[in-house]
Amino acid sequence: MDIAGLVLGILSVIGAWVVWIPGFGHATVLVTVLLAIIGIVLSAIVMSKAKGKNQPSGYAIGGLILSIAGLVISFAGFIYTVLSFNAAAAASLGF
Repeated sequence: MDIAGLVLGILSVIGAWVVWIPGFGHATVLVTVLLAIIGIVLSAIVMSKAKGKNQPSGYAIGGLILSIAGLVISFAGFIYTVLSFNAAAAASLGF
C-alpha cells in the first residue's frame, strides 16, 4: 500500500499541472483531487502501521508529500482557471 500511495501522489501532481492547461481545468480537478485524497489516506494508514512496527516508511512519506502537493497545486490551478474565465467573460461584456 505504500507504493500505491506514492503512485497516487505522483499521478496527482501530474494531474495538477494538467489543470493549468486551458480547456482541461474542471474535469481534471475532480480526478486529481480524488487521487490526492486517496493517496493521503493510503499513505497515512501505512505510516501509522509502520510506526507501530518500527518499520521504514519512506514511500509513505513521499506519497503523503506528493499527494498534498498535488491537492494544493490543483486547487490553485482551479482558482486560476475560474478567475481567468470570469475575467474573460467580464471583458467580453464590457465590464
